[in-house]
Amino acid sequence: MSGGPVGVALIGAGVISTQYLTALSTFPDIRVLGVADLDVARARAAAQTYGVPVAGDVATVLAVPEVEIVVNLTIPAAHAEVASAALLAGKHVYGEKPLALTPADGAKILAEAQAAGLRVGSAPDTFLGAGLQSAARAVAAGVIGEPVSVTAVTQGPGPESWHPSPEFLFQYGAGPLFDIGPYYLTALVALLGPVSRVSATARQARAERVIGSGPKAGTRFAVEVPTHVHALLDFTGGPSAAATFSFDSSVPRRMIEITGTEGTLSLPDPNTFDGPLRFQAFGEQEWRELPVAGSTAGRGMGVLDMARAIRSGTRHRASGELAQHVLDLMATITASADQHLVLALDSGAPDVPVLPDDWDPVASTLT
Repeated sequence: MSGGPVGVALIGAGVISTQYLTALSTFPDIRVLGVADLDVARARAAAQTYGVPVAGDVATVLAVPEVEIVVNLTIPAAHAEVASAALLAGKHVYGEKPLALTPADGAKILAEAQAAGLRVGSAPDTFLGAGLQSAARAVAAGVIGEPVSVTAVTQGPGPESWHPSPEFLFQYGAGPLFDIGPYYLTALVALLGPVSRVSATARQARAERVIGSGPKAGTRFAVEVPTHVHALLDFTGGPSAAATFSFDSSVPRRMIEITGTEGTLSLPDPNTFDGPLRFQAFGEQEWRELPVAGSTAGRGMGVLDMARAIRSGTRHRASGELAQHVLDLMATITASADQHLVLALDSGAPDVPVLPDDWDPVASTLT
């Protein structure tokens, strides 16, 4: 396809698909052409709700010639297989996080894409939202001076209380580190650059959990991964971070604070697209609200940025290379906790340009 809106198909019609379909359906530069799922009836229901013309199994949507980007919303264990199938069919791939279960699988996806002349993108794209883009502008403008340290925390009782089928969130490839961690780690890498070294500890509070809502409420299931992880991170550019990822706390907390030589920046929840953004200089007693500017269109902004980049021949921001570094980082945190060692990372991450001030997802820019 040489021009015009970019055709997109979704594979996976689960809980998160509604957020993607809602946003993507409002972007004039995107045409949602297909929805696929192992449960074909569920795919057809989603397609009917959002006016998508094709629904069925994976082969059905991959066969649609106008589909240029496949949005891979399958469970983490299927990410690599579905991505490879889409690339083999000649489609660019944008996947939900994590990119794959292992860095080796992630590297394979990137190599297959490069060989085919195709692109890989990956969630999370929350760092493209108004809140974190405004934070990036503040850091770049020197509001906090030279960044020195970071405190990042995501903790709560776990998703089994609200998710109707939470078992996969406690299997390998998920847990608080792989499920929620990418929002925090991607935001930090986008702001501060790649991580060079980590040290971590991890534990599991309970061997079983109980589903709290939906038709399976009261069902017990096994926990396969650590549910509380502490990590110390050294960034190549100099700053360090202390990060906590936990499904074991009765007290919900969501925070990132970046301290520099001139003060501290309090970022919004990186699993959102909006503010607030606050700053406190040395010598001040109160936080000051900073202006937040940009889009809050929601999940799918990364797909749109990728679609426009395909047409313009420029780099997209929520890239496979960025996701691969975050995947490597999470795998290294896990290995550090298992081995009780300080471990180095060899992977790098590309610079992530801040979105232009006039970047508008509901503008029609592709003719």
